[in-house]
Amino acid sequence: PSIAEEFAAHNGDVHCVHVGRNSCKVIATGGSDRKVNVWALGKPNAVLSLTGHTSPVTSICFDGQEEVIVGGSSSGTIKLWDLDQGKAIRTLLGHRTDCLSVDFHPYGAFFASGSLDTNLKIWDIRRKACIQTYKGHLQGVTAVRFSPDGKWIVSGSEDGQVKLWDLTAGKILCEYEHEGPITSLDFHPSELVMVTIWMMRYRRK
Repeated sequence: PSIAEEFAAHNGDVHCVHVGRNSCKVIATGGSDRKVNVWALGKPNAVLSLTGHTSPVTSICFDGQEEVIVGGSSSGTIKLWDLDQGKAIRTLLGHRTDCLSVDFHPYGAFFASGSLDTNLKIWDIRRKACIQTYKGHLQGVTAVRFSPDGKWIVSGSEDGQVKLWDLTAGKILCEYEHEGPITSLDFHPSELVMVTIWMMRYRRK
């Protein structure tokens, strides 16, 4: 079966997907059935089905070693699963509503989350707590990504703004304005280049 047919194994809509960056051979999906499914390329069925969320899964990401998955939900709750054990190991609360994007720090036991509540949060997995909240977006934070060297994080929002934050100083380095809501963004792996994707707002003449 095709990848699309495999993803249809969710009992409902698929809201998010992430490919493991280490091997590029595993895929995680989250859906309205409140499950996180893990797929191995070439396998006809999900190799893991992870449960625990009580609302639809809206964002998902593997860590760098593909040993842990973080998933955010429409309630704002965030869960981490250990893939070897196949069970949830952390439940983190802090966002008031939909967690729209998550990303692991490349070199540490940290991850970031962006939410419809307009906040960008940095979490320490070992301390099981949020260690920094960045405010400044006027609407929901739809995309977050750490830079490859782990020094910066960028956030994109429904307000059309992209903000680049210095993690050490805890402040904005620069901001970019777009003509519509940000839907995705990423860094080049080795160059000081960033790409952003946004949704154009069409105006009636």
